Amino acid sequence: MSTRRSFLKTAAVATGAAGATALGSAHIYAAEPKKIVWRLQTYAGAALGEHVIKPSIDAFNKAANGEMEIQLYYADQLVPTGELFRAMQKGTIDAVQSDDDSIAAPVDISVFGGYFPFATRYSLDVPVLFEKYGLNEIWAEAYGEVKGVTWLGAGAWDPCHFATVEPITKLEHLKGKRIFTFPTAGKFLSRFGVIPVTLPWEDVEVAMQTGELDGIAWSGITEDYTVGWANVTKYFLTNNISGAWCGSYFANSDRWAEVPEHLKTLFKLCMDSSNYYRQHWYWGGEAQLRVEGGKLQLTSIPAEEWATVEAEALKFWDEIAKTSPRCARVVEIFKKYNALMAKAGAPYR
Repeated sequence: MSTRRSFLKTAAVATGAAGATALGSAHIYAAEPKKIVWRLQTYAGAALGEHVIKPSIDAFNKAANGEMEIQLYYADQLVPTGELFRAMQKGTIDAVQSDDDSIAAPVDISVFGGYFPFATRYSLDVPVLFEKYGLNEIWAEAYGEVKGVTWLGAGAWDPCHFATVEPITKLEHLKGKRIFTFPTAGKFLSRFGVIPVTLPWEDVEVAMQTGELDGIAWSGITEDYTVGWANVTKYFLTNNISGAWCGSYFANSDRWAEVPEHLKTLFKLCMDSSNYYRQHWYWGGEAQLRVEGGKLQLTSIPAEEWATVEAEALKFWDEIAKTSPRCARVVEIFKKYNALMAKAGAPYR
């Protein structure tokens, strides 16, 4: 009996040890969840990127708790801005923050990204148009027809003003001016004699110093001071051709599909955080720097003369509306929205 008891005891110990070893092996050798790593490039240079995207990306990386990391790159660091869409589509980079226009998005509505002349008067117009007037659905429809890229959402940036070396106080002063601006804005401004110039973002300040450029129509006064353009220009034109830049976030579709739902939600919350930050950063800066900036002298074109620019913009809208039925839908929304705002009166218009 004692021999039998010894055998059973030994067997029990051996079985327990084997179970412990098996459990231990499972603990040691189970595959750890692989951290998702993205490379995201913004349209903005480093000084501007510190405001328009970095705080939200830093917040995302912290809140993702090691499950995902977004590596942020600034204008042209990995890919020239004009090639960003194709690079994202091919998977060279994983995500992009930019306007549709600058990255040559192959959709008909890309013309409305960036500064579409006089479509918006204030930064709040952009989210209202997307959330309440149907632009979200139109953008999702357009990008749904393109393979490899997922449009994630749009937000508002600053207005489009001229910062120049020489003062502009009448329309004829725009003639022959070499101006750094966005593709569609440049196409519109060329009707008034402006010569649109495309350069890598980081080269703009030097181009102003060497005389290659006469001015910039790429931002409001907040950016002029933030990125150093107020150091190489002298005058700021208070008339603008748009009250807010329209930019978006995009991702490579395969990489977006790999992200678990809770991290997708977190990323979209961080997009909202960035959109909110820009609303108050720009709005406060535009007013403060006009009054207290000290570097740029303010000039204006008389309202009655500037009204001819606004009238020309409406002709431009109608031309764009003829390019596709979807563009016609967008233009119709702009007309309806702006007519309503005009009837609403102050503070809307």
